[in-house]
Amino acid sequence: MADPFDALRAPVVPVDPDPAFAAGLRARLARAIADRADEKGGRTVADNQPTQELPDVELEEWPPAAAATPAAAGVTITPYLAVAGASAALDWYAEAFGATVRGEPIVMPDGRIGHAEMDFGGALLMLSDEYPDIGVAAPVAGQGMPVTLHLEVADVDGTIRRAVSAGARLERRAADYEYGRNGVIRDPFGHRWMVSGQPAAAPSAPAPPATGSASAGELREGDLGYVSLWVPDVARAARFFGGVLGWEYEPASGPQGRRVAGRDLHHGLWGDQERSTLFCCFAVADVSAAARRVVDAGGTAGAPDRQRYGTVVDCVDDQGVPFALYEPPGGLAAAGAAGGPGGAAGGVVAGPPPNGTRQGDLAYVTMEVVDADRALAFYGHVVGWRADPGQVPNGWQIRDVAPMVGVHGGHEVATTVPMYRVDDVAAAVQAVRDLGGTASDPERQPYGITSLCVDDQGTRFYLGQL
Repeated sequence: MADPFDALRAPVVPVDPDPAFAAGLRARLARAIADRADEKGGRTVADNQPTQELPDVELEEWPPAAAATPAAAGVTITPYLAVAGASAALDWYAEAFGATVRGEPIVMPDGRIGHAEMDFGGALLMLSDEYPDIGVAAPVAGQGMPVTLHLEVADVDGTIRRAVSAGARLERRAADYEYGRNGVIRDPFGHRWMVSGQPAAAPSAPAPPATGSASAGELREGDLGYVSLWVPDVARAARFFGGVLGWEYEPASGPQGRRVAGRDLHHGLWGDQERSTLFCCFAVADVSAAARRVVDAGGTAGAPDRQRYGTVVDCVDDQGVPFALYEPPGGLAAAGAAGGPGGAAGGVVAGPPPNGTRQGDLAYVTMEVVDADRALAFYGHVVGWRADPGQVPNGWQIRDVAPMVGVHGGHEVATTVPMYRVDDVAAAVQAVRDLGGTASDPERQPYGITSLCVDDQGTRFYLGQL
């Protein structure tokens, strides 16, 4: 009687392996054996290049000797990401981080990437598409991320700006800490990155509040070139601020405008606005290049308007806040050759003092925004702003700009609020109240005595005896 196991046994039929799997396995074996052969003076195989021939090594040399085990040679941990859209991720990491693809990605029959490797300046990152059927899942939008990738770079701020411009979400903007400078982003595929590097150079100490001017005596990139207080009724505003601050006025470009006379920084009033805010125009060396950066960062920029005092471009940032860019004739290095916006022809447009010098000067600007991280990333990209953590939660102090600027996030509606210098804050507070506005009782701060005020049209502003 025949043995049933012999009778029922199916013949062994060779099966060709999956080509992609075979290529990947062959490449890995080739690399491993090539590394071992190189130590012994044998032939090597280029990284990630599949080959049909293995190096000339004796079979007994495989597996490698115990001396080459990870514990002896040095342990390496390599991140291996699951990505929903691995092919797009390869392009994105190349654009945002400057990474390069090592070898050829292994593409599965269904078109998904089964394995790919990227070189981050010598560091290795592996990734594949997600395969939920075997438990390889990409991050889910709106859920937390248990792993953070730590990327060490030479230029933390530049890397973060480039990543955000490419579509990353800024979770924590870059700042200096005792252990270095870092910020956190989340890439478009849900992975969280901490971008780190050496601390930035220490910021210049601000000039004493009572005196001082821009460091070079001229406008610098990111300084305020001029400001305009937007109000519903310009005539009422002119009377009110004239009574509180002693402002006097000159004609502006239209009946709804006024120019405040005798200021170091050009300051205007502009009426017929639905709500009050301080409109800011930032100095730049090249207004056309800066306008392109506005668009790159998600904002909008109008056509350049060339005047005798320079070129202005009206813009809107990526959160809907209007602002402008200003290039003096000949650029910042030649600032003032023809006077500033509204200035006298032939006068020098010096950089505005960081805190003003006399009664009625603009002393400080607070930008209240919806999302502080987005605002700092946007203006950092457009005008080069860098910031340090402020004294209040979600508050930031912009470095080395004049007049001084702070950014505070978490507001439902964006509003820019000015502070004006006064010689006697108690007398100015009384004038506010006498003219139909409201003012808080003066409070002493480390930098002076201040009061938060509202004019008779709902315009918020601060007074500062600095």
